[in-house]
Amino acid sequence: MPPVFRFAPSPNGYLHLGHAYSALLNHDLARAHGGRFLLRIEDIDATRCRPEFETAIYEDLAWLGIAWEEPARRQSEHLDVYRDALARLGRDGLVYPAFESRAGIARLVAERDRAAPWPRDPDGAPLYPGTARTLAPGLRAGLMASGQPYAWRLDMAAACARISALEWTELGAGPGGESGAVTARPQAWGDVIVARKETPTSYHLAVTVDDALQGVTHVVRGADLFWSTSVHRLLQALLALPAPLYRHHALVLGDDGRKLAKSGRSTVLRELRAQGVTPAGIRRRLGLAG
Repeated sequence: MPPVFRFAPSPNGYLHLGHAYSALLNHDLARAHGGRFLLRIEDIDATRCRPEFETAIYEDLAWLGIAWEEPARRQSEHLDVYRDALARLGRDGLVYPAFESRAGIARLVAERDRAAPWPRDPDGAPLYPGTARTLAPGLRAGLMASGQPYAWRLDMAAACARISALEWTELGAGPGGESGAVTARPQAWGDVIVARKETPTSYHLAVTVDDALQGVTHVVRGADLFWSTSVHRLLQALLALPAPLYRHHALVLGDDGRKLAKSGRSTVLRELRAQGVTPAGIRRRLGLAG
């Protein structure tokens, strides 16, 4: 079977040079290995994703000379698939609803920070304190019936107790030079969100399910997602899904040394195109062969 690569942007802004690098790299690798190249639109965030951004994604990729298999997969059209995966985790007793707002969680963490530094995840965000995990079933059911917002969180301790040691094959390099067989450390993320009341999935759950359903064999993405792979490997194991090979590439940074943002007009592809920059010029700027 030929290898399968994918590019999976979110239509919550215009593509920039960092997106171009990832898309071109995946497309080039698929072509070099006689493989397939897929486009997936990750549009589960209904509050931020907009049709004009999705249209711009198609225009920008076509301008770069990137062709993909039609039709592109749109996550918003497959919510039932994620709902089924969430239900499976629920039947196994691995998820629970948490009702705290972000402000409420911040207050809980601040209280605990006074005694000792509260642990953070690999991205630097404080771990969820886990207070909703021990709610009485009756109280939990009452809160859900009342219409109060909630997030479905993975009971990380229970999930890890079901799975032996996990690793993934890294074809690139991690922040500490990790490559080859990398040990997954999902515990570092705590009880991550896998869905919300209004949306039956999260990034972690949707990307894991989609990669499996689409037969993706090589996940090539930015180094900022390196340790997120630990969560994805755990979900793959819990849901009996195959594990692709991974390659985390270096990020394209701005002049200030920071990761590019979609709001930075100087690196947005449509702005560069309007200035007369060519696709070949984009490739040269990114250090990619023509």
